[in-house]
This record gives sequence, C-alpha cells and structure tokens, in this order.
Amino acid sequence: MTVLGFARAAFLASVFVTFLGEKGQAAELRVLAGGAMTAVWAEVKPKFEQVSGHKLDIFFGTTPNLIKEATSGKSFDVGVVPVEVMQDAAARAKFASGTTSDVARVGLGVAVRAGAPRPDIGTRDGLKAALLKAQSIATLPASAAGAQVTKAFERLGVAEAIKGKVQAKAAPAEIVAAVAKGEAELGVFLLNVLTAPGLDVVGPFPADLQQEVVFTGAAAADTKQGDAAKALLGYLKSPEASAIIKAKGMTPG
Repeated sequence: MTVLGFARAAFLASVFVTFLGEKGQAAELRVLAGGAMTAVWAEVKPKFEQVSGHKLDIFFGTTPNLIKEATSGKSFDVGVVPVEVMQDAAARAKFASGTTSDVARVGLGVAVRAGAPRPDIGTRDGLKAALLKAQSIATLPASAAGAQVTKAFERLGVAEAIKGKVQAKAAPAEIVAAVAKGEAELGVFLLNVLTAPGLDVVGPFPADLQQEVVFTGAAAADTKQGDAAKALLGYLKSPEASAIIKAKGMTPG
C-alpha cells in the first residue's frame, strides 16, 4: 500500500470511530437536499454509509419544494440546501439555531447540445446576443439558481424579449434532457448541472453577471439523531467529500 493509501485508510478509520461513536449505533437520517447536488450525493451517500454505518434517505427539491417540505410537519434530520431556504423564516425555524455550514457553491453558465455551435458568451454583450438569437432556452425559474438566472436576464434587458421562448422546467434533469434532445437550443443554469452527457458547456456567465448559489448544511431543530446528523455534516467537509464535490463541478465550502 502506498503512503497515500495508508493515509486514506487511517483517515477513514478515524472517521468510522468518530462517526459511529462508542456505542456503535447506526441511524437512518432523512436528508433534505438541493436537487442540483444530485450527482454529488450519488457518490457521497454510499461512501458515507460505508464509512459510518448510518443510512441516508434523501429528499431532493428546488428551493420552494424544500421550504414546503421543511415546514410540512414531516420529520427530517439534516438539510443541505440553498441558502435561500434558510432565508425563509418559517423554514429556518425548523433547523437548529446557530451558524450553518456551507458545503458547496457553483456559478451559472450556458450549454448547448453536444456538437452544436457554441455562441460567444464571454462578454455581457455576447451573452445578450446569444440569448436574443436563440430559438429556445431551458431553465428552472422556481429555484434559487433560476431566480439568479431571471435576475441576469433582467440586468441584460432581455427578460421581456425572450419571455416567449423560455422553457420553464421543473427539475435540473429536465433542462439537461431538453437540450440533449434538441428541444431547447440553450440550457441556462448551474454549471455543474450542465456538465452532463449530451451537452457541451459553452462557458460560465461573464464575471460582471455571475452569481453563485451556495448550499449550506444544518441539523433539524428536533432531530433525534443529533450525533449522526453532526457526523454527516462533518463528513461533507472531509477531504474525500470535498474531492467528490470538486469532481462534480462545484467548489467545496
């Protein structure tokens, strides 16, 4: 085994002892998660479950969905959600008081169908021209990222001009599918979502229009699995989880 291998093994061993605790009691955690982090969770979930012994039941949703779920009266243990969820007073009251822990962040960008011509969006004027020229644009307005996209359209002065060709999708995967199938000429959303098979990422928004969506974590106020919830939030800050986050096109923390 290499030095790196020994280091990783030692890290995972320490994680197991810390996360599972002296009593070795595994828990099942219900997690509320932003849908744009689905690809991250696909890898984080099995790794965390293997290391800790805990099990995760993940509810994915957009910001409005997550606010509704958090305030529905249904129990949950942890949230890793867009910060906009925490800005809703009713939803914030369902999480433990104190500071939250930022897990990942990602900016906005544009994608086209794989092999299609890529417009020049490196400047404000270039992005504006590309939006006006496109026949159809897929995005997800009912989300934290979608709200940022809408603001960018307004700042560019194209919101009214492109209204008729904007396709409002209900989930990130629907944006990818619409562009990959040629049903939408442009996909405008979070860069990590657009980095998908069947799509070519044109690039990020110009710096003066760029906005990042931040996903932050906290335990539920009434969770009965406090230690396990803390373990999950701790794991999300670990080198292993950070590497997954980076590999999926996001920035840790």
